[in-house]
Amino acid sequence: MSPTLSLDLTGPADRAWRAAFDTLAVPLGEACGGHNLVQRTNSALPELLVCLAPTLTAELAAALSPWGGAPPCAVLLLTPPVAIDAAMAARAAELGIHHWQWFGQEEDAAAALASGRSIAQARHGRETALRRALARAHGQLDERRCVDRAKGVLMSARGLDESEAFGLLRSAAMNVNLRLGEVSRSVVEAAQWADAMNRAGQLRMLSQRLVRVVAQRLLRLDARSAAEIAAQSTQRVHDNLAMLARQCAGTSAQAALAEATRCWEALAAALAPARVALDELAHIDALAARLLEAAEQLTQALQEASGRRALHIVNICGRQRMRAQRIAKLSLVCALSSPRAPSDAAAALLDEFEAAQRELEQAPLRSPEIRQALAAIGDEWLRLLAGLRTAQTADGRRALVHASETMLERLDALTNAYEHSLQVILG
Repeated sequence: MSPTLSLDLTGPADRAWRAAFDTLAVPLGEACGGHNLVQRTNSALPELLVCLAPTLTAELAAALSPWGGAPPCAVLLLTPPVAIDAAMAARAAELGIHHWQWFGQEEDAAAALASGRSIAQARHGRETALRRALARAHGQLDERRCVDRAKGVLMSARGLDESEAFGLLRSAAMNVNLRLGEVSRSVVEAAQWADAMNRAGQLRMLSQRLVRVVAQRLLRLDARSAAEIAAQSTQRVHDNLAMLARQCAGTSAQAALAEATRCWEALAAALAPARVALDELAHIDALAARLLEAAEQLTQALQEASGRRALHIVNICGRQRMRAQRIAKLSLVCALSSPRAPSDAAAALLDEFEAAQRELEQAPLRSPEIRQALAAIGDEWLRLLAGLRTAQTADGRRALVHASETMLERLDALTNAYEHSLQVILG
């Protein structure tokens, strides 16, 4: 006989109709109570649960409800003859009762139990097969959606048509011996992580760009352009934080994002006045430094959470944007406080930038788009250095500001090229 559990919810008033089971010693299985039904079912793994009750009681409903209508085994309800209306039948089905068998004292208890068992187990087997088929259908639909999303990522990032994107996915799946859906899911996730890394890296750059703009306005260099850049940078921070909040939800990077958000709120409050006095610049710069550090921690947290080493190149390139802006910021801040050329203050950053640029140029991740972007950055870097050497003059400072903005455009393009490269997307 199949393993069976029984749940007896009858009382003294119900003994009469149960007498047939007791007299004939019909096996109802190992007894358990409503309070530990789920635990006993999980440990015993029965094929049938026999419930004895005067009717569909609240106590029985409470015992079965934890399964949400999908018990792990067949459920047979045995009661004396009762009037079963539509509401009771619907409730029984909602609780996952597969058969409701009732009988009187004159009926054969063993036969009633046998027939009820057969019906309950047949229905449970049918329900289980249907659930599995439904789960497979949902899985296939999810996989198809994931493949479509991955094709969209490749079409957008690499300029492929749909058939080329699908062929690339299929080839990648064959190369790593994985299902097409698994590779597609990895592509979508990699694109999301790369976007998050890029946005977190932008926060580093924007922290320095906003201070540079404050210094630029204090020096009365292209005030209108500075105001536009400040507004655009502020909006860019808000947009990136909003997107990162969605991308980091449920990941280990949430705490780092919360700290970066707090640092930004403090910096935004200091930048809020229409005019900022010279004696406030040091405080604003300190707040920006905190945001820079928090954004750096966030970027590292995202890289670790992603588990994708290929994203390291996105991080390196994104950090270059920050360095270029910080070099320009240091030069303008120095011009406000000292007539001395700022080359000494920026020397370490200059060395870091050039070392990182050599690393990018020597990296195996290359494409015509990346090579072209690297060459453009090299040319713009020379212009930024020229502006830095003449930063003691107003014309030199204007040239430096212009070069830092053009450098930002070039580095944005390079970072996007790395973000959308096949090596990063396919991991």
